[in-house]
Amino acid sequence: MSYFLLALIALFLLYLFIISPGVLPGHTDPALWEISYAHRGLHEKDKSVPENSMAAFRKAVEAGYGIELDINQTADGKVVVFHDDDLLRVCGVDKLITQCLSTELTDYRLENTEQTIPFLAEVLKLVDGQVPLIIELKNTKDWQQLCVKASHLLDDYVGSYCIESFHPGIVSWFYKNKPGVIRGQLSAGHQSFDGIPRWQSLLIASIMTNVISRPHFIAYKHQDAHHRLSLWLFRQLGGKLIGWTVRDDDETVGRIKFFDVIIFEFFRP
Repeated sequence: MSYFLLALIALFLLYLFIISPGVLPGHTDPALWEISYAHRGLHEKDKSVPENSMAAFRKAVEAGYGIELDINQTADGKVVVFHDDDLLRVCGVDKLITQCLSTELTDYRLENTEQTIPFLAEVLKLVDGQVPLIIELKNTKDWQQLCVKASHLLDDYVGSYCIESFHPGIVSWFYKNKPGVIRGQLSAGHQSFDGIPRWQSLLIASIMTNVISRPHFIAYKHQDAHHRLSLWLFRQLGGKLIGWTVRDDDETVGRIKFFDVIIFEFFRP
């Protein structure tokens, strides 16, 4: 066998090691992989039920869907359920969520409804283990503090949940500090990333950051996922694949077949 072929085999084995998933904990609830997840709750396209609202989460529970939600923290360190960095799009207020005090939150309405920004503790109490949760930790300035505070809240939660993030450091934090929590790396094709250096987007897109965080699943932008050898290999090595976000105008059946689980919005799978 030539040295060139041996080198290729060695590189391929190294690549497999780099992208390998973590081993799922023995206590993993299989229900995590047997349900579709409502993106930011079961909210409505006409915004009558806003995203990441208690009303959207209540509707998802009543319909029997899992829930995907986003968390960040306020200036006084409270963990809140909110997607954007600032309140402008959803609340019409030009202010960062991390600059808000928790006591301010009742002053802001989601999409001009009566719904306000909920705390994670409130959502956990509402869901109460009735459906599984996918909890995305946002890439915030004090992300390590967010990891600590979120994990403390989740330590007392009895329902099925997993965490995910675009930030490999957040996924790695759970790998090192909470290895029993199911964790996932959010990703997409490198062209879908904005605001980060190209080398970082390439590493995340190619799931090579797995070497520092050993995610149990990859949540990939569904439009970018097909024909990616890395995702196929990840699944062959025992990892799970989640597709985000499948909408009412997407080719649903094919997406469901490609992924173990989908995150959806604006239709009922």
